[in-house]
Amino acid sequence: MAAFKDFNFKLVVIEVLMYRQDLLTPAFDLDARMRERGIDIPAVYVLENEIDDEVLDESRTFFEELEIGDELLAEVETLCFDAGLTVYRHCAPAWGGEGDLFDIRSLDDLARLPNLKRVTAVDDGTLVAPRKWETFAVRGIEAS
Repeated sequence: MAAFKDFNFKLVVIEVLMYRQDLLTPAFDLDARMRERGIDIPAVYVLENEIDDEVLDESRTFFEELEIGDELLAEVETLCFDAGLTVYRHCAPAWGGEGDLFDIRSLDDLARLPNLKRVTAVDDGTLVAPRKWETFAVRGIEAS
């Protein structure tokens, strides 16, 4: 199983499979993990420790090591590049949607999604990959 080339692209795929379709389980729950460590409010913790502009190590490790089989990748028909995705809250709980923390700079991983038909928030979200409109058009993916 090949690794994703763009970690942030993988997060958008995880959003669909884990938090929208409930196919990739169990869902990663940063709040529960932090409560186990005695931290009640993750957003307050990261702000107090001035780590609000980075992906928490335990989140990055979990999502980087998470293997997603081809059969699940084939279930992805739509991706949304909105800055308000649930997966981002589980990575950086105080991130406000500004800045480049979750910017997707490459669409090389599109090849891993054989049934992708539609993408949204192409200009309004975290997708900054060059030639994105052309890439979607060539692949026959509806983009808005």
